[in-house]
Amino acid sequence: MADYPLTAAAISSEIKRAGIHFVVALPDRVTSQHLLKGMLSDGDFHVVQVCKEDEGVSVCSGLYAAGKRSVLMMQYTGLLDSINSIRGIGVEGRFPVCMVVGLLGKEPDVAPTNSKKYGVKIIEPILDVMGIEHYLVERDADAKKIGPAIDKAFAESFPVAVLIGREPR
Repeated sequence: MADYPLTAAAISSEIKRAGIHFVVALPDRVTSQHLLKGMLSDGDFHVVQVCKEDEGVSVCSGLYAAGKRSVLMMQYTGLLDSINSIRGIGVEGRFPVCMVVGLLGKEPDVAPTNSKKYGVKIIEPILDVMGIEHYLVERDADAKKIGPAIDKAFAESFPVAVLIGREPR
């Protein structure tokens, strides 16, 4: 759908541009249908499916220790569930855990902090308190933030969060 504001191709292209070949993922209703399914059939990506988000933090950190770049795809509820792992491994351990986070239920073109969905509303303030930079992606033009954000995370050895504000097509 060329006229749809956000496409999986734009996101996937930026992730590739950042040299990512490993996608550690849990099913997420925002990103699974078009983005993750596309990555599963794309030979440039190795998709590692995990059962829990904190397990994904550890897998991404292990890949980094082995000299590989990865992203962790999850829903915002999984980010909330894995805060302690992100804190210990990513923030205090200084591992570049690059999170692609689906904001299920966020209203299009509404800032996450203004969402009626409580869980969505608290994501950015939590990331701010943790010192984790975050970037909202709702349009293909926003996807251009992804590559530089991932590059910066690896350059500084620190987590980053890309918040997907609407389901990509």
